[in-house]
Amino acid sequence: MKVFTTKKELQEKLYAMPIETSIGFVPTMGALHHGHISLVKTALIENDHVVVSIFVNPTQFDNTGDLVNYPRTLNDDVALLEGLSSNITVFAPTPEEVYGTNVASKRYDFGGIENEMEGKHRKGHFDGVGTVLTHLFRIIEPSKAYFGEKDFQQLQIARKLVLIENMPVQVVGCPILRESNGLAMSSRNKRLTPEQREHATIIYEVLEQTRKNFHQDSIPELTKAAKEAFEGNQYVQLEYFDIADVDTLTTAHSKEEGQKYRAFVAAFVGEVRLIDNVALN
Repeated sequence: MKVFTTKKELQEKLYAMPIETSIGFVPTMGALHHGHISLVKTALIENDHVVVSIFVNPTQFDNTGDLVNYPRTLNDDVALLEGLSSNITVFAPTPEEVYGTNVASKRYDFGGIENEMEGKHRKGHFDGVGTVLTHLFRIIEPSKAYFGEKDFQQLQIARKLVLIENMPVQVVGCPILRESNGLAMSSRNKRLTPEQREHATIIYEVLEQTRKNFHQDSIPELTKAAKEAFEGNQYVQLEYFDIADVDTLTTAHSKEEGQKYRAFVAAFVGEVRLIDNVALN
């Protein structure tokens, strides 16, 4: 499998394909797991060829330590993809190849969804996400781009981005894949000890309990119960628990007929920050 590190080489390969070729795109930061692979498999079913980017994007990190410690496993990632199909191309550029000499974010107005949840706790994060996706979409020119629902806010940002930048890319959301204990698959899980993995299951347990009780309990009651569950766990530190409208991502205080809601969690297990969410109705 050829790994392209420059956009010139990548574009030469893509432009050499028949004009009717549909290109699926799976943007990743590497350290691939079965959640990523499920996105690639879906993209392979729906497209003639798939590009997988492996790029740890510096502009979406507000924590330098998190950027430095983010797992980088390019050889393992490529080996994992090689077993799937010959119709996959890997793009693994440097920051300078993507951004040029100015590795910086553009400022975006995503209609307010960038200021909720992750936006409150990671300043500038979604400007970085929007900027790198704009660069990658323009380099690759995909028909469809695939995102996991674990990063649901990022998925909604991507949907807004293609409208703002007027790019003909269909953004496709794919279900969360979980480990046998319920923990959402994430590249950050590789940094957890076996003991921490077990303690981290409280995240999914709380989300599932919230989902089961959603129709009978009020949102304030559900929020109170969730926060109390985390307070009783000395190994997992809750950053936020939020029940939000799926379209605006604003915190919901009461249920409105016809509206869809999701419960969102961000928590630290040791020094590892994990996020997860579930649909409630």
